[in-house]
Amino acid sequence: MTPAERPDRLIKLDEVCRRAGLGKTMIYGLIKQGRFPAPYKISPYAARWSELELSAWIDDVKDGFEGKKRKV
Repeated sequence: MTPAERPDRLIKLDEVCRRAGLGKTMIYGLIKQGRFPAPYKISPYAARWSELELSAWIDDVKDGFEGKKRKV
């Protein structure tokens, strides 16, 4: 299955933190700066992140770790 065919999932903050390797304070700070994917409000009390958007952000940031275009 190619990435374009993969369905998107909505994931919770704890999984976002684990995958990104960041704490929630850092994640929300980056969201305010426009440097991290914002969550989707699915109810008045719940927010979830797009797995595909998070994966794209991680791929983009990984390019920077080798000195190419470090963003974080």
